[in-house]
Amino acid sequence: MITLLVGTNRPDANSRKIAVELNAMYEGMGVEVTRLDLIDLPAEIFAPSAYGEKPESFTSFVDAVLAADGLHVVTPEYNGGFPGVLKYFIDMLPFPESFEGRAVAFTGVAAGQFGALRPVE
Repeated sequence: MITLLVGTNRPDANSRKIAVELNAMYEGMGVEVTRLDLIDLPAEIFAPSAYGEKPESFTSFVDAVLAADGLHVVTPEYNGGFPGVLKYFIDMLPFPESFEGRAVAFTGVAAGQFGALRPVE
């Protein structure tokens, strides 16, 4: 099973449109897909107390990552990097078990001649 992650919480993001296409491609290959979208992150995950104890509302995000055989992150390029909300999301996941032994792929979304090379690098 693949967990497909929309790596931005920006409304109307092009990354979300790309994720829809990738989701269809995976399903067309018979791969089970779970989609996570950072626009759906619960507000309480941003409370300073979340560094110590994760809110219950974040559990479904953690479970989707831990249950996946692989992660596919779709991220825009913001100012030469990936969005801060994606970094924060990664920081809130259990480490190292969220990434250890799990394939991770990135698809970058950007205008310009380098097409999101920097955030996926």
